[in-house]
Amino acid sequence: MSELSNLLPALPELARGFAITIALSLCAMVVSWVVGAIVLVVRLSPVAPLRILATIFISFMRGTPALVQLFLIFFTLPMIGIKVPPFVAASITLGLNSSAYVAEILRGGLGSLHPGQAEAAEALGMRSWRIWTRVLLPQAVRVSLPSITNELTLLVKTTPLASVVAVTELSFAGQIIIARTFQPTAVLLSIAAAFLVLNLILTSLAGLLERRFDIAGDRR
Repeated sequence: MSELSNLLPALPELARGFAITIALSLCAMVVSWVVGAIVLVVRLSPVAPLRILATIFISFMRGTPALVQLFLIFFTLPMIGIKVPPFVAASITLGLNSSAYVAEILRGGLGSLHPGQAEAAEALGMRSWRIWTRVLLPQAVRVSLPSITNELTLLVKTTPLASVVAVTELSFAGQIIIARTFQPTAVLLSIAAAFLVLNLILTSLAGLLERRFDIAGDRR
């Protein structure tokens, strides 16, 4: 009971941390989607050097810890004259890390599509970028949506890494409250519940998209 009474005054602080976590997750997701799509296109490019660069990027992002990547971006960029705020550095790092997985997920989704669709689009005179944006990527996203949703929930759960560069997201706010009150149970349960709710909302939205895609597919 005493833990709950001590938690009530800290709720605004936790709410601010939760808001930062949501903003961080959304920014990282945008980076993940945009960079992931670009990496996918480059990965399948007919130009060999570009394919090699994309493969190196994917291997590096998947093969090294996100924490190391965060330190590289946060501490290395200022050495070359690029000052990056902690929130921006964390958003970019988490997004880049996730983009490698998104690119590979989408590549698997493309592999399930019939190659005749791209050939038919070319025969109709569509340009390459229109084939990608109008034909291939939408279908790849539809096929890969469950796997992409899983990757995005993992992305949300990596946001506490931002605390190492002093971004006061939810878990860091919780640590500050615990250090002040010495009563961790209620705080940690609140943090866990907040992350659970956030990921449940994300999976619910993904489920709505899946059903929408199914309805659109049936109409066709």
